[in-house]
Amino acid sequence: MVNNHNISQVIKKLRQAEKNLPDPSVTMVGKKWHDPFLVWISCLLSLRTKDETTIPVSERLFKLAHTPQAMIKLTAKQIEKAIYPVGFYHTKAKTILELCQRLIKEFNGQVPDDLDTLLTFKGVGRKTANLVLTEGFGKPGICVDTHVHRISNRFGYVTTSSPDETENILRKTLPKRYWIAYNSLLVVWGQNICRPVSPRCSQCVLNSMCPRKGVVTSR
Repeated sequence: MVNNHNISQVIKKLRQAEKNLPDPSVTMVGKKWHDPFLVWISCLLSLRTKDETTIPVSERLFKLAHTPQAMIKLTAKQIEKAIYPVGFYHTKAKTILELCQRLIKEFNGQVPDDLDTLLTFKGVGRKTANLVLTEGFGKPGICVDTHVHRISNRFGYVTTSSPDETENILRKTLPKRYWIAYNSLLVVWGQNICRPVSPRCSQCVLNSMCPRKGVVTSR
């Protein structure tokens, strides 16, 4: 069972095991561009889209425009063409333009570095807002996606029924020094080892510590 007494050991084991595994797409964007706006847009593009699609699509769009001011000079059709085949590309193109217009009008083209302000933007949930803070600004935040929610429950660190509830508990229990790393570590592990169905428990470095809650079959 994972708890606050051994969470540092968990983080250490995952970091060591993931040295040769690829970073999640948004983490890669954060490392490549170091820009909150580009992290935000790539995160938006990544929703309902596979990682292998997100990076090349983001790069294609950013060659056309990499600031809010440049982005609003594009038409929705131009953005759609650049970001295809991401999921819901029609809606996302419209959302990107609306987001940029508001950034320019209300924030002088600068991305807010405050969670509550980010959440006031249309289509921005807690996952996206936290990713902008952590990957774009390097500020503490806990981004909880399906991997973080599933694995945190699976190895017994939390007992929750929704990602928002998981985030709330993690903010109270997870040491702050691990907030930024926690998402990327669990996303990588969830994509490669701790899969939703039939996880590779025999290959897991946390095997001896994990009660495998909810696991029916494993490899």
